[in-house]
Amino acid sequence: MSAMFKTTLRIKTDTPEGRKALGYLKSRDKTKYRSYSDAIITAVNGYFDREWQLADDPYLETREKEDAFLQRILETVERGAQANPLNSLAALLQNVQSAPDTKAIERDLDTAIDFIDSL
Repeated sequence: MSAMFKTTLRIKTDTPEGRKALGYLKSRDKTKYRSYSDAIITAVNGYFDREWQLADDPYLETREKEDAFLQRILETVERGAQANPLNSLAALLQNVQSAPDTKAIERDLDTAIDFIDSL
C-alpha cells in the first residue's frame, strides 16, 4: 500500500487569481498531467525549487536573462551570416583592417587620466 497525503484544495473563483488557477487546471494537458494532483505537485515543486535556488543565488535570474539575451544575439548574427556569407566575411575583414590603433587610444587615455589627476 502506498503512502498518501490527502487534503482539500479550495480555489476562490470570485478572485482573478483563483479563476486563472482554475482555468489552468481545467485546460491542462491531460496526457502530461493525468490529474489535478499531478499538475499541482509539478507546480508546487517547480515553484519552491526555483524559490530556493534564487535564495541561494540571488543573481541566478539576472544571469539567466543575460544568457538568453546573448543567445538571441548570437542566433541573429548567425542567421545574418548564413543569409549572405560572402558579404558578412567582407564586412568583417573590412572592420578588422580599419580597427583603430590601440596604442594611440591608450596614449589618449593616459593623457586624459593625467589631466584629471592634475585637477
